[in-house]
Amino acid sequence: MSGEDAPSQQQNADEQKQQQQPQENTKPAESPKTENKPEPPPAEAAAAAAATATAAAAPAEKPAEEDAFSYRALVLTGYGGYDKVKLQVKKGKPALKAGEVMVRVRACGLNFADLMARQGLYDRLPSPPVTPGMECSGIIEAVGEEVTDRKVGDKVMVLNRSGLWQEVVVVAATHTFLMPEGMSFEEAAALPVNYITAYMMLFDFGHLRPNQSVLIHMAAGGVGIAATQLCKTVKDVTVFGTASAAKHEVISEGGVTHPIDYRTRDYVEEVRKISPKGLDIVLDPLGGSDTHKGYNLLKPMGKLISYGAANMLSGQKKNLFAVAKTWYQQFSVHTLSLIQGNRSVCGFHLGYLDTETELLTMAMNAVLDLYHQGKVKPRIDSTYHLEQVGDAMRRMQERNNIGKVILITEPMKEEPKKEEAKKDEKEKKEDKKKEDKKKEDKKKEEAKKEEKKEEKKKEEAKKEDKKAEEKKEEAKKEEN
Repeated sequence: MSGEDAPSQQQNADEQKQQQQPQENTKPAESPKTENKPEPPPAEAAAAAAATATAAAAPAEKPAEEDAFSYRALVLTGYGGYDKVKLQVKKGKPALKAGEVMVRVRACGLNFADLMARQGLYDRLPSPPVTPGMECSGIIEAVGEEVTDRKVGDKVMVLNRSGLWQEVVVVAATHTFLMPEGMSFEEAAALPVNYITAYMMLFDFGHLRPNQSVLIHMAAGGVGIAATQLCKTVKDVTVFGTASAAKHEVISEGGVTHPIDYRTRDYVEEVRKISPKGLDIVLDPLGGSDTHKGYNLLKPMGKLISYGAANMLSGQKKNLFAVAKTWYQQFSVHTLSLIQGNRSVCGFHLGYLDTETELLTMAMNAVLDLYHQGKVKPRIDSTYHLEQVGDAMRRMQERNNIGKVILITEPMKEEPKKEEAKKDEKEKKEDKKKEDKKKEDKKKEEAKKEEKKEEKKKEEAKKEDKKAEEKKEEAKKEEN
């Protein structure tokens, strides 16, 4: 996968085999012996030959046209840092099966699960090489047989297990949702994963009701903002939200009642100060020791909903210590404790609901109704071109985003590309300067150490000389 062109998708290979089979089957069989017929005139023979050549060339036109079809895709080439996701070109037009649609993608959503998948920590993504991406938006370019509720030209949102970070995707029509009038492609790409997750946790598991209290971790992230907006649709819900201090103003305006800086304060103590009895719902994307804390914060009849293990993600590449620590501290509870504590623990993983079409459609329809009413609206933090996927992932992984990070498929213009190249060159130069400085400092440090060693040797030599002098003095005294 190091070259420019990525391997064609399996469906393209199947299509090519199907195209080759008729050609193989058209090989002339050994003809039976017949009576000799007079040869046709030269003009007729030439015409017949031309007709035969035209007929033979005709079937080849379609495959040639399809072979010319190409589209760009982001491919995870192996587990590791940001550089493991590469922009490549796929060739061959994807084949449509019954019930499928082809979508020309305009925007894609970046999710925390994508960051974990890059490090090999997300089990719903197939092994590399593979195209990541669970949500996107775009325009339908073709429909397969048996598709009756979608047509060419429809603007849609797409939710899929993986494979959506590319310019063209083929998915089941049931995995698409019509975009509301006036919704941008960026907003549409920001909606499916975050809002379906938040909605199902709060209302299907949580049964959120008026006058209840909710703790939302990572309140400035995509799910955090979606959950906060959904809490506001219910009367008098108190929202506790953890985020760094720089994000408090934004999340407070968005509906968080009590923002807590998790970097400088103990969120458990802060919650207890305001709500001594505890909380009705805790949404936990962190895992490890934070799941224990969340469970202990529940009041009677409270619900802990665990939906991630973000504590495992530390640095660009897989941090085995962080993974081991999170697993070691993973929460487990005995059913007797649940009974005596009058609490419940739920687990949510959208990736394992990919075949529950009816369930997901109901949740999406409920979210879209709220969107039409103006009660929910995705907050776009930033947009990046496919070429800038490393920067997009870095922004999210370093927790600099407030809202959704979006990838757009429109190719970068030459000027920004040049700027990017200059930026990269500048960064390389700065990195080189840092490296050179480190080497220089190291040399100086080593030179100082050598000087100290020399000084030490001189001191020791002086001491030895002094001892020798003292011995001589003592010997003289004894002689006298």
